[in-house]
This record gives sequence, structure tokens and C-alpha cells, in this order.
Amino acid sequence: MTILKEVNQILEDFHQIVNTGQALEFDRSKGIKVGVDLGTSSIVLVVLDEENRPIFGAFEYADVVKDGLVINYQQCVEIVRKLKGQAEKALGCEIKSASGAIPPGTVGNNKHVVGHVIESADMMQDQLIDEPSAAALILGIKKGAVVDVGGGTTGISVLQKGKPIFTADEPTGGTHMTLVLAGHHRIPVEEAELLKRDPTKAKENFVIVRPVLEKMASISHRLLSQYNSSPIILVGGAAFFEGSEKIFSRYLEKEVYKPLFPQYVTPIGIAMSSQIQSL
Repeated sequence: MTILKEVNQILEDFHQIVNTGQALEFDRSKGIKVGVDLGTSSIVLVVLDEENRPIFGAFEYADVVKDGLVINYQQCVEIVRKLKGQAEKALGCEIKSASGAIPPGTVGNNKHVVGHVIESADMMQDQLIDEPSAAALILGIKKGAVVDVGGGTTGISVLQKGKPIFTADEPTGGTHMTLVLAGHHRIPVEEAELLKRDPTKAKENFVIVRPVLEKMASISHRLLSQYNSSPIILVGGAAFFEGSEKIFSRYLEKEVYKPLFPQYVTPIGIAMSSQIQSL
């Protein structure tokens, strides 16, 4: 798919620098854009230059968010502040603001928690965007559907003119894969989570967690059946298994595309939504 060629290059570039502690050279006179993604399994901080080129990235695995809700506020703030410090050290400048994102269907005061975390980590809140719109920014799509298989939930969004016209968030995601692995191997959940992340065990794990992916695909089919959406793009950290897009294609009865490193799509999209901050 032609649209993914440019996206995949951005994702590859980010993968090469994330958690290296190093920043790429950039034109300081033109400023930076920063995004923070509070995920169920990890927190990611992304820094882009004015042309949306990744120049710094860092993440830390964490268990501070559940089903899109922050359940350990203080630890969440501490991690964001730590990642901010790493970025400032690598970039040689202060980060003044950052954008965040909320899952589809987030209501009430929960909408504001992400902004509060950013502000408590000594930054100003820039943009607060919904996750489907963040994904659409980096994917460059104006219409179609995005299926975001996250740690705790699977978010499904239909886009028209670059904006969501339908969203749903189903409580099935990577956490459920971890539980399946724990049950299969009769090991603690914490050990199963580490096993799930092990790239050398990916093929073996895929066979075991396949029923979870099939459930997600079945849910997606049910929710998208009333829309003639194309393209359909699969993103999210729990979609990293090779062949996951083929399962969704079979259930949705149309081709489903998955970019490289789908776990970085939303975090980079969040940063893209930011205003440029001068240094």
C-alpha cells in the first residue's frame, strides 16, 4: 500500500533512536513538537522537529493505566517526568509543553487526567487529541477505519474527512493475551508479560494468543459491518505479532494493512498534533 511507505519510514526512523538516549541533529531555530502517550503497558515520549521527523524517543514499561484510565497517578507522573528529563538531556534544551491523547469514548473528568499528568510533570498541556485522530495524522488518511489493538482495549474508529464519525472501545487487548499465556504455561502474570514481549518467542506465542486476536477481529467485523470502510489499518502494541493483520483480513473479508512497528503509530501521531514550541 503506497500510503504506508512514508509512514513506515517514519516508524523505522523512530525505532532506530527510541531508548538509545541519543537525539538526532535538528534545526533549533525552528523548534520542536512533543507528545506523550499514556498506554496500558507503557508510557512513550516522542519529540519531532518542525517537519515531523523523529529526533528523540523514549518509553518505559509501566502498569499505571488500565483500560484507558490512570490508576496510579503519582507513578505515572514520575515516569513522564523521567522521560522528559532524558529528552532534555539528549536535546540540550528544556521541554516546555507536550500533547496527549485519550481513548475513544472517554467521558467526564477522565478526559482531563492526561493533561493533569503532563502538567504535574512540569510541562504545559498543548493539544488533547483522541487516539483515532492521532493515528490518522501519521497515517495520512482522511477516510477509512483504524483498529487500535492496545494493552487493555481495542479501539475501533471510522474516519471521514480526517475526523472520527464512529468510535468504539472494546475491553479486549494485550492484557488478555498475557492472561492466556499465563494460563497456558501456568506461570505468574508478570512472567507471562515478559514472555509476550520476547521477540524470540513471537511465533510460539502467536499460536497461543491467536484466539484473542480472533475475538478482536470478530468484534471489529461486528462494529464495522455497517460501514464500507477502506482502507482498514491495524495499529497498536498488541498488533505486533506477524500475521495478525491476516486474521483481521479474514474476519473483515477485505484487506487489512499493518504498518511497521504499529506500537509507535499513536505516540508519533500525538506529537504531530502539537504546536511547535520555540527553544
